[in-house]
Amino acid sequence: MGRRGVLGVWLRRGLLAGAVALLVVLGLSHLVRVRYEDRIVPLSQAPEAPVALVFGAGLAPGGVPSAVLAQRLDTAVALWKAGRVKAVLVSGDNSDRFHDETRAMRRYLLERGLPEAAVLGDDSGLSTYDSCVRAFTVFQVRQALLVTQRFHLPRALFIANSVGMDAWGVAADEGRPSTRRYAVREMFSRVLALAMVVSGKAPAYPARRTETSGRPGP
Repeated sequence: MGRRGVLGVWLRRGLLAGAVALLVVLGLSHLVRVRYEDRIVPLSQAPEAPVALVFGAGLAPGGVPSAVLAQRLDTAVALWKAGRVKAVLVSGDNSDRFHDETRAMRRYLLERGLPEAAVLGDDSGLSTYDSCVRAFTVFQVRQALLVTQRFHLPRALFIANSVGMDAWGVAADEGRPSTRRYAVREMFSRVLALAMVVSGKAPAYPARRTETSGRPGP
């Protein structure tokens, strides 16, 4: 077999391996996506829970919540005002002193009428995985409503329920057109989340608590 024939064989093998790998990724991503899909409910049907867990989503210029994050926070406010939750745990990243998500999220909620005692903050929520694990292990959250956009909820619910939490999801963008903007990223992120859950990966900060931290109660 000539050099061109050998290259052709390796090319076909590479394409086959790539196709198999893609099918595996798609299959695992689908598993994560549908595992707790029945736990995504509209705000009006959300069960009562001690706490709503709101995930960070970046800040806009001026240190205020981004449009995506504001949607999540507005939904948490609505849940609290409807009596669905007693407290809101905001989980974000303040690793950069010019980008303190948790402080901005707390301020947003307080300005909209939530009492300070009902607003808990975790500034070590560096990822969805870390936020869920720390909510369970550090803040002792055993039952929660997860608040984020619809595309993000399957992954968040999979992590939270897999680590022991009884979690339901409320889509912050309920009633709005769905977007495919994050489809590819979520496909791979779901597979990564599955790997983290299976391996029992510890969060970056497994125990640290801050002055904005609290315990939402039983």
